[in-house]
Amino acid sequence: MEALQFPIGRFQAPVQPDLDEIKGWIEDIRALPKDLRTELSKAAADKIDLPYRPGGWTVRQVVHHLADSHMNSFVRFKLALTEELPTIKPYREESWAELPDTLQAPVELSLGLLDQLHARWTLLLESLTPEELSRAFLHPDSGTVTLAQAIGTYAWHGRHHLAHIRLVTQTQGKQG
Repeated sequence: MEALQFPIGRFQAPVQPDLDEIKGWIEDIRALPKDLRTELSKAAADKIDLPYRPGGWTVRQVVHHLADSHMNSFVRFKLALTEELPTIKPYREESWAELPDTLQAPVELSLGLLDQLHARWTLLLESLTPEELSRAFLHPDSGTVTLAQAIGTYAWHGRHHLAHIRLVTQTQGKQG
């Protein structure tokens, strides 16, 4: 079950990532919308509502979750850049995944949103100075998170859920 839940492994945040590592993560964030579209182009329409594992979200829910999560992250970055150690508000992603827009909306709505959000987000991320990368927000559950660490987390987050989608698209022939 661990391999299905974490197909690329759990994220291990380096305490002090170097600039090359951060640049690679920004590239991952930039590429995610295109990579999602490529992967979803392999999915038959009737597979979009299949879960990637027993008890897991459907492909549709994963795509909408990425939009929800990454919108929240973008706001967290803005807060950390404009306030001194802001406490961010977590959200109940498992509850958001059960809302009607997540269960029923066409994935294209979130794909379009991710195209624009990631274009703007990477523009911001590429402009950050080393001093700005060390700015942080306070997550009530995770503690203090620097923007450098958050970039790594969200690069991993996108690849993590892309791997979930691949679990469905790469097994379609076997599922019939």
